[in-house]
Amino acid sequence: MKYLVRDKMLAIGDDYWIADEDGRHAFLVDGKALRFRDTLELKDPDGRILITLREKMVGFRDSMTLERDGRRLALVRRKRWSLLRNHFLVTLVEGTELDVSGRILDREFKVEYDGELLALISRQWYRIRETYAVDVVREDADAALLVAVAVCVIRMAEKEREGA
Repeated sequence: MKYLVRDKMLAIGDDYWIADEDGRHAFLVDGKALRFRDTLELKDPDGRILITLREKMVGFRDSMTLERDGRRLALVRRKRWSLLRNHFLVTLVEGTELDVSGRILDREFKVEYDGELLALISRQWYRIRETYAVDVVREDADAALLVAVAVCVIRMAEKEREGA
């Protein structure tokens, strides 16, 4: 299943919809303004919070936590010992690690588990300006988690580029 993300609206305080490939609202990204640290909530179309993305206070913005139902689900951070500049590691609470690599700022990257492709993020399928797709390849994958990971690593890479 492919999900379409409008890139222009990634500022804190802005809310934006992520649509499925049929154009239906699939997820709402709710940017929480006026917070001490960056917080985003990924919600379903009925407004239920699926995943909270929260900037980690320690570490100078080099990691973010993903939470589900008030409990930590995963930690997202740049992979330190990689030859690739755009390489992130997502460590799930039970210890599973997802590998995110590619051209993050160009919106051309992939999310893998143990060498198996879970999601492919790309702009190449769409001519709509400022839009990229999160293609969740495996049907049994947690689509909300993979969309949250994509939003998270793009946000982290852009903040690092801006020197914020």
